[in-house]
Amino acid sequence: MKKQLLFMALVGLITSMVSAADLHVRNLGAGGAYATVGAAITAAANGDRIIIQPKTNGTAYVENLTINKSLTFVSETIYNKYFIQGSINITPSAGRVVTFNNLSSGNFTIYNVTVTGATTGGRTTVNLYNCYLNNVDGSFPNTTTNISGCNVIGYIAISHGRVTGNTSGSLSAYSQGTDTSLATSDVEFIGNATTSGITNQQDSYNFKFWNNFTSGIYAYKIKAGGSDEIINNTIYQPNGGDVAPIYIDIANANTAGNITIMNNAVSFVVGQTTACIEYYGIATVTATYNVFTNAFVTSGSPITQSNNTGAVNMSFNNTTYTVTGGNVNAGNPSVLYTDLDLTRNDAGHYGGSNSWANYWGPDSGAMPQINYLVTPRQILNTSTLNVTGSGFSK
Repeated sequence: MKKQLLFMALVGLITSMVSAADLHVRNLGAGGAYATVGAAITAAANGDRIIIQPKTNGTAYVENLTINKSLTFVSETIYNKYFIQGSINITPSAGRVVTFNNLSSGNFTIYNVTVTGATTGGRTTVNLYNCYLNNVDGSFPNTTTNISGCNVIGYIAISHGRVTGNTSGSLSAYSQGTDTSLATSDVEFIGNATTSGITNQQDSYNFKFWNNFTSGIYAYKIKAGGSDEIINNTIYQPNGGDVAPIYIDIANANTAGNITIMNNAVSFVVGQTTACIEYYGIATVTATYNVFTNAFVTSGSPITQSNNTGAVNMSFNNTTYTVTGGNVNAGNPSVLYTDLDLTRNDAGHYGGSNSWANYWGPDSGAMPQINYLVTPRQILNTSTLNVTGSGFSK
């Protein structure tokens, strides 16, 4: 009886492993494929992969999509994107995973990738890799949105997830409600370029804002008792504004926690404030080894600070995403923060283990893309080297 049960279990395992199928979508249904992506979605089962042929004349599959299954979408042609002109709405469900590789939404600001509601009894996960998109909205509770190597014209708004190596108009951690099925990881924004700032308005998770090139970093909520990090970012604001380039206002939340501001390189045109860091609240905020082209000034609630430097000669370029000058070797000298070449940390987005260089290779079109990489800088002779990484093919 035991052997029979074991055989039945193995049969069940093999059946589940081979159940996923590939469904093809081609222009006019060539070769017996589906003519539309929507038809393939209707025919697909959970776990299937939909392989989409980019149309040879560059035109789009013109259709609005509703995705109510766990599916993966990929391009039939290596390195090429398929063009879907329409809104993509993902229906939430516990355990649902939807992945898009090489999707283009075209230059239409009305077509978005959206999770349409909160997930009950679990989490919905959306993965977007090497895509050209308009807006991404994953701001409902119990949704994880992972985005890497994408160009997003407008905003990215997620309630939880990891966002690495993208360009976008703005980037925010924001939830339309409180998560009831909590994820086990933090909100992580690493190696992104944004024109309109990076914002945290989420109080269910710690946030880690590392190695971004942006016009400002703002926090209006934090997790109670949590630990948050603004490390090795380059902040360049050439137009002036009414708040500091690093602005934290959690006074209304009355929330205690810890926020570390370290190794950032910053330049801004003085608007309504001369402050480099502006903070209001009861959390513990520590600012160290930051460099500013402006005189170093803080305002608002007390900040624990040391080794910050103002009036530093630096040159910023928000087209090529570079910063040069006095930021070199200006970051925290601890070996924990050394650069990839094991020299002292450079303040700004190229400094440290999470360097911008991890996510922006010299050949951004044809080579595989790193999605995430953790390489510890300090290794003892009694310890084991643990390197964590993931990636995807374009």
